[in-house]
Amino acid sequence: MTADLIPSTERSPLSSPPVTQAVILAGGQGSRLRPYTDTRPKPMIEIPGTGIPIVGHQLQWLAEEGVTDVVISCGHLAEVLQDWIKTAELPLNVATVVETEPLGRGGGLKFAAAALPRKDEPWYATNGDIWTRFPLRDMADFHSERDAHATLALARPRLPWGTVETDQFGNVLDFIESPPSPYLINAGVYVFSAEFTGMLPDLGDHERSTFPRLAREHRLSGWELPQGVYWRAIDTAKDLSEAAKELAAAREAQ
Repeated sequence: MTADLIPSTERSPLSSPPVTQAVILAGGQGSRLRPYTDTRPKPMIEIPGTGIPIVGHQLQWLAEEGVTDVVISCGHLAEVLQDWIKTAELPLNVATVVETEPLGRGGGLKFAAAALPRKDEPWYATNGDIWTRFPLRDMADFHSERDAHATLALARPRLPWGTVETDQFGNVLDFIESPPSPYLINAGVYVFSAEFTGMLPDLGDHERSTFPRLAREHRLSGWELPQGVYWRAIDTAKDLSEAAKELAAAREAQ
């Protein structure tokens, strides 16, 4: 499988009980990926050369990390994703819910979480446009150790520009092509406590309401992706082509 080109690292020896359920947010319009998203939702887009849509990769990854049940929150062209689920050979149980009207990211999470099979257990969540592979169970252990209600995966993406290094006198010392960002960003993958579901808004963005409150209470944590982990959000056609190049390079390097 192409997903093997994005290796995970081994799980740490000290671990908490596995998280076995997850939500995938797949309801966005994907307007920046048109014309691809004129006929399919963004998670159904295939990275060229992989033979698998983004959501297929995510489901395989979640299954390998111990997840047995996934709820996919659908919206734009939901029937395309639902038809694919009916015919695909999936490694876990998948249910879908459909937002008949936009609920916002927080509302969408809450709506989907209501369909999870084990309401008293923690759960993962991921945005439907994330192409990555890393040890989710290590992230869940980190989350448990800190007694957090929510833990965000944090990425340090490469800058799209080359940078110039100078000394204190203004002499150019070096040119660095696409260096890692000095700032961490929200990687769009989460671990949530069972109680977190009730903290989400029915409508709106949890990153402007729930997350700031949890941060003030020191119940929000951030787990930085291990060095060397592949991560990319597929937001534009350029992201699609860059991901294809990166995966082809990884295949050649094996």
